Amino acid sequence: MTSAHGGGCLCGAVRYEFSSPPKWVGFCHCQSCRRNTGAPMAAFVGLLRPQFKYVKGAPVRFESSPQVWRSFCGKCGSPLTYESVRWADEVHINMGTLDRPQDFQPTFHVHVSEQIPWLHLGDDLPRYAASGSGEPIKPVKTGA
Repeated sequence: MTSAHGGGCLCGAVRYEFSSPPKWVGFCHCQSCRRNTGAPMAAFVGLLRPQFKYVKGAPVRFESSPQVWRSFCGKCGSPLTYESVRWADEVHINMGTLDRPQDFQPTFHVHVSEQIPWLHLGDDLPRYAASGSGEPIKPVKTGA
């Protein structure tokens, strides 16, 4: 694998690499992702599984809901990935763990039906009520 990008946990015990380009980059507003990241929304880079590999250490995996696993560093607790049976051929990396998150521009929002009401974002990216299937919800512009 030719590695173009890398990342890892806060303490450096777990490191990963992947080849580009990602399959998708987006924001998630679901409660599960918020709780996992400790943030009002999560940002992910979606990769095809063969593009991704751990190069240092190994994360701990936790089944956060049926057929959904989240990995994190067993030493410092940094959340690293989301994996599921639904998207079995993908690994979703928590964007905040990338060495260069600025290289990945999100292109959509999912689970906006669960978005925190006081969170107002000024982008015009497509918004989906749930997992990204169906018609996007039109962005609502809030005060400047």
